[in-house]
Amino acid sequence: MSCDFLALAVPGVQKLSPYVPGKPVDELARELNLDPAGIVKLASNENPLGPSPKALEAIRAELADITRYPDGSGYALKAKLSERFGLAAEQITLGNGSNDVLDLIARAWLAPGLNAVFSQYAFAVYPISTQAAGAEGRAVPAKDHGHDLEAMLAAIDANTRVVFVANPNNPTGTWFGPDALESFLSRVPANVLVVLDEAYIEFAEGGELPNGLSYLPRYPNLIVTRTLCKAYGLAGLRVGYAASSPQVADVLNRVRQPFNVNSLALVAACAALDDADYLAEGRRVNAAGMAQLEAGLAALDLAWIPSKGNFLAVDFGTDAAPINQGLLQRGVIVRPVAGYGMPTFLRVSIGTEAENARFLAALAEVLGRG
Repeated sequence: MSCDFLALAVPGVQKLSPYVPGKPVDELARELNLDPAGIVKLASNENPLGPSPKALEAIRAELADITRYPDGSGYALKAKLSERFGLAAEQITLGNGSNDVLDLIARAWLAPGLNAVFSQYAFAVYPISTQAAGAEGRAVPAKDHGHDLEAMLAAIDANTRVVFVANPNNPTGTWFGPDALESFLSRVPANVLVVLDEAYIEFAEGGELPNGLSYLPRYPNLIVTRTLCKAYGLAGLRVGYAASSPQVADVLNRVRQPFNVNSLALVAACAALDDADYLAEGRRVNAAGMAQLEAGLAALDLAWIPSKGNFLAVDFGTDAAPINQGLLQRGVIVRPVAGYGMPTFLRVSIGTEAENARFLAALAEVLGRG
């Protein structure tokens, strides 16, 4: 006797499609019978440097205790984040990556009859978590592929509980400055939570992007989410956090699972936060790689969206799927973004100098411009 278990799922979940991440190296090697060692992955905005040596040392020291549950409160990591960013421990909610925190926000404040506002071309987790909670997702048309903050303000109504904004935005790399954020926050109703996703904030230099944490004292409805998976090189361990008012953090910690950040991630995150040299080198490699890719793409007469992240969205002016397939056949993995409504684009993560050169050479071959 069979049963349609999809039909038994809650309505929001019934209509969801599973999130499709960047293709793993081993998967491509199996599919095309390629040597994994010869594959370049520039699909998931990972740090090309490898992990911080200090993080590796901390992980090795912790291995003997992995039979024990981690500290469910994350005391040491909260203390480190408090020291580094001038926060109180009561303002911090830890997550299994910042994705986890974004989902916690939806679970805590969204439900049928309510809505969340976000931008067209925004991170896929916003609409996924909103729909899973049974709420309405309001995708506001983008402006030059970025957030139209004025239009997002206009989309807020009496049933809006959450507004998701990303700075820089993934997958477009677009950003807005301090004046735009201040103007936006000052006009969002006090009972609407603004989630400022700063997953890529560490790659931005020169004061062009606002530091969301500095706005927390004046805006109790603001939640800033960050991750240690990108610039800090801990994607495989999954660790992120939210900073907010203590009252908001208290709500999030009511729905947060008690051991959502594992013990290796906790100690590695503390160590990575102390490795200023690693962070500085990552920024240097990213800036150099960004310039390398921009120069290479210009030589191929291609367009891209200017980015403040560690990736570029490249516009081919035609269906990018065949180009992506050609790159895969040459052992180069990038990220299709047709699922974001950008079928002519591919998102390319910044790699090492050699990885970037490999991508550009493969791309020239695929386009017949080599």
